[in-house]
Amino acid sequence: MRILFLAPQPFFQERGTPIAVRLALRVLSERKNDTIDLLTFAEGENVSLENLRITRIWSPSFLLGVRPGFSVKKLICDLIFFLYAFCMIVQSKFEKKPFAMVHAVEESVFMALIFRYIFRVPYIYDMDSSLAMQLTEKLPCLSLFKSCFEWLESCAIRASLTVIPVCDALVVIAQNKMARHVQILPDISLAEELSSVNDGTELSVPQLREEAGLAPIDQVVLYVGNLEHYQGVSLLIESFAALKDSASNWHLVIIGGSKSHIEESNKRISDLGVSDRIHLFGPRPVSQLSYYLKQATVLASPRILGNNTPMKIYSYMHSGVAIIATNLATHTQVLTSEMAKLVEPNVASFAAGLKDLFASEELRTQLARCAFEVAEQKYTFPVFRKTLLGIYESVAERIRSELV
Repeated sequence: MRILFLAPQPFFQERGTPIAVRLALRVLSERKNDTIDLLTFAEGENVSLENLRITRIWSPSFLLGVRPGFSVKKLICDLIFFLYAFCMIVQSKFEKKPFAMVHAVEESVFMALIFRYIFRVPYIYDMDSSLAMQLTEKLPCLSLFKSCFEWLESCAIRASLTVIPVCDALVVIAQNKMARHVQILPDISLAEELSSVNDGTELSVPQLREEAGLAPIDQVVLYVGNLEHYQGVSLLIESFAALKDSASNWHLVIIGGSKSHIEESNKRISDLGVSDRIHLFGPRPVSQLSYYLKQATVLASPRILGNNTPMKIYSYMHSGVAIIATNLATHTQVLTSEMAKLVEPNVASFAAGLKDLFASEELRTQLARCAFEVAEQKYTFPVFRKTLLGIYESVAERIRSELV
């Protein structure tokens, strides 16, 4: 079976969706009778896998540096991406080697919908988020068109062979929009991903406290991720600052973020008078993620918007370190109060939750142990592999039956 895999992102880069795409490609490359044509953006590192061919769109230099989320730059890249995908399908038919199906990631599902009606190529929808919700949250000025976006999303969901959401909230959306088949495929711990792809090269072990200039006795709250508004990093900074007089040996370390976001955060930290207690490291390689996580005392996920679970949550759970997170569906569809300190998305509640964790090593140990056990059971690569292969077996069987 020949598969057109549409991934409209830079690939490979060390961030959420490209990591999930690499995971899926690793599994699908095991299917000996399948060949995969991956179409992706111009930038990114090549990945060598059996039965995989990568095609990159042409992109002038001003279109490089595509960041997560909606942007004019990404929209232009998507238009070029659509033309490439269209031409690839036409060429496959001329060569008498047509694609049996399309695997559509994120917004490429709308392209797959068009191809479904023009070329009769079935597709599956790899659903990482509700695109209608994501667009209107990012750009509130588009809220007037929300019903139109939701209708388009419904059309894409109903026409797909299978919808593969990454979390329970997206399962509900897909079912409410009358998806024919839905199979959840959660993300997994990146520590597990790294251990499964490591080629044996010795990795340098970062020293969290040394980098921050801390003493061994100092305790660390760690956040990992980008610094976009929806992540709630401002909430985390302000909540931590509210405790500066009551937790003198505690520090906040933030890993990730673009240069502009780091500059904005540094200004806010300076205004709050906590520059000596909050440390912005900037981006770090994903290969070092598990080392940083395990050296922290508390891991924070202060997200305030969205309904998909952040990929980092699975690594947080697998780290054996206590978690504090906002009490929103983005977290609670995976985390329970037995696995994390869940707090309301406001400064008073988040600061109180941090204070509870600062005061009780027993509470931190209890939460960390429970989260780790659940991660071992549900969010490892072998579980991911088994689920995705099962989805593809089912889809392949349905495609064969329709051709007979």
